[in-house]
Amino acid sequence: MSSVAGRVRGCARGLAVGTVPAASVIDLMNAKSYGEHLWAVGAVLAVGTAAVLRPADRRPRWLTEQVRTAVPALLSLLYTAVMLERGESAIFGPGEVLILLCLLFLAVRHAPGPWAVVCAVVDTLALFGLPVRYLQSYSLRDDDVLASLVSGLLLAGIVAGLAGYLRTLDYRRVVAVGETRRAERVAIAADLHDFVAHRVTGILVQTQVARMMADAPQRELDSVLAGIERAATEALASMRRTVGVLRDVGPEAVERRPVGDLDGIFDLVDRFAVPGQRAILHRDPELAPGLPHEVQAAAYRVVQESLTNVRRHAADATEILVTLFPLGDRLVVIVQDDGHGGVWFPAEAHGGGFGLVSLKERVTALGGELTAGPRQGEGWEVRAEFPTEAKARTGGGAEVRGG
Repeated sequence: MSSVAGRVRGCARGLAVGTVPAASVIDLMNAKSYGEHLWAVGAVLAVGTAAVLRPADRRPRWLTEQVRTAVPALLSLLYTAVMLERGESAIFGPGEVLILLCLLFLAVRHAPGPWAVVCAVVDTLALFGLPVRYLQSYSLRDDDVLASLVSGLLLAGIVAGLAGYLRTLDYRRVVAVGETRRAERVAIAADLHDFVAHRVTGILVQTQVARMMADAPQRELDSVLAGIERAATEALASMRRTVGVLRDVGPEAVERRPVGDLDGIFDLVDRFAVPGQRAILHRDPELAPGLPHEVQAAAYRVVQESLTNVRRHAADATEILVTLFPLGDRLVVIVQDDGHGGVWFPAEAHGGGFGLVSLKERVTALGGELTAGPRQGEGWEVRAEFPTEAKARTGGGAEVRGG
């Protein structure tokens, strides 16, 4: 859309620069040869030409689009009214016609809100006033006047229609850019939740463990403190990457967003367990290594969010099992725990229930399915299935715990 509008804008600008000054010179020559009021014609043409050709980056603040497009037309109408009052015929040429058509185009395309209609009406009236000024007649029974008005109406309709179409393209582009920015903000919010919240929750859990191990041997306490230090470092790194994305624009910034893959799941599971817990990863050796990147990233987020929820809601779990295996043309990810969900946790750290909700949206967008609920016996299970080739669709549902 923007490329079409840009090409049309460039062509219109080039046409105006190349034709308006030349056509204005013709008008001045005609006015001189017919003994017209040269100074009046020159003033109208000079103001109109300056309004049309003045670059946007060199215009003073007071020269708004409504001033730019309405004042030259009002000056033309004033000249027409004076000639009619004096009963003198005044010719018009291609220069003034082109200027008024360009002003009409600019008014419809760029003038803000209702001003676009007002300025367009003024420009159209000035355009229709040109043949009346020359013929000194208001009668629609005059064939020359009628033909001139019909021709002017046709030209004005074509110019206004083109300008309106381009204005619509501009609006659609603005809406598309806004939606893209909104989607990126949502994605960044998901990154903050998935990466930073995961690390900070780990810090909180391990801090609680450290408090309970105050009387434990120094060696055991050091391992817990080392885990806290590592989680804090990773949280800071994730926040730095996210802030970098917010400050930068362009594809190079997007490439620095926190991502994950199937190989990264090993580190998640390996660093998860605290004393008294055991985290196990079962990855089927037949699982293809070349899965689409978006599928691997979504599988990583499923495991990450599930482990975060274990820390938040089932930190009493003694065994957490993460399983990855192929099932036909689908990748299956299962995260299970044996927790009872009875561990005290500050209310501020429980989350707002958005984790699995956004995770479900991510999974279903790839054509997968996500389910979450209690296991038979005890504990909780999260199961996600992805097609090996991502296909966007909607639907599905999941019972969620926490988030």
